Amino acid sequence: MDTTKLPKTRAEAKAAGAKYYFTGEPCKHGHTAPRKTKGACIECLKAAWQEGAVSRAGYFANYNQSEAGLTAKQEYYKRNKQIVIARAQARPVEEQRLYRATWKANNPLQVLADNKVRRRKHRNATPPWLSRKQKSEIRQLYQIAMTMTQTTGEQYVVDHIIPLQGETVCGLHVPWNLRVITQEENLKKSNKLLAPPEKV
Repeated sequence: MDTTKLPKTRAEAKAAGAKYYFTGEPCKHGHTAPRKTKGACIECLKAAWQEGAVSRAGYFANYNQSEAGLTAKQEYYKRNKQIVIARAQARPVEEQRLYRATWKANNPLQVLADNKVRRRKHRNATPPWLSRKQKSEIRQLYQIAMTMTQTTGEQYVVDHIIPLQGETVCGLHVPWNLRVITQEENLKKSNKLLAPPEKV
């Protein structure tokens, strides 16, 4: 803002219909900055806004962890599930990775619980008649995913072609129902049963 073109007093600013004026003198808080004709020094307003932002951030952080906040988020997700998923998938890959890493670091108990649930699902979906060789093939697929992640720097996961808890059908935790794909592909697929690629 070019202060040389501003009125020198509030009275002049009011008479000219200007939004700001500049006296060249510090305000009571020591800021030598333009002042709003209908308000305070703009530096004082910035400081007040920043202070309020911290207070608002603390309020919403507490609210988001409260029972009312968690319930509200769950209800919003139910009403707007596809929008929320599409918005998350549209984020850059690096931003998605950072978000997941931050969430895991801040929620270690939830991560532990989710891992237990996932292992239980795999165990329940693993047929008792699976041979030792077939179980070894499953382990090899997870090792391949880990190796590809370390080699390429991109996260690879083991996906169930027919999801264990699909929308219309549930698959098994068996070698022929598993494949190694990127985490980005896996997130886009979610628990949908995709049609197999056409043969050419």
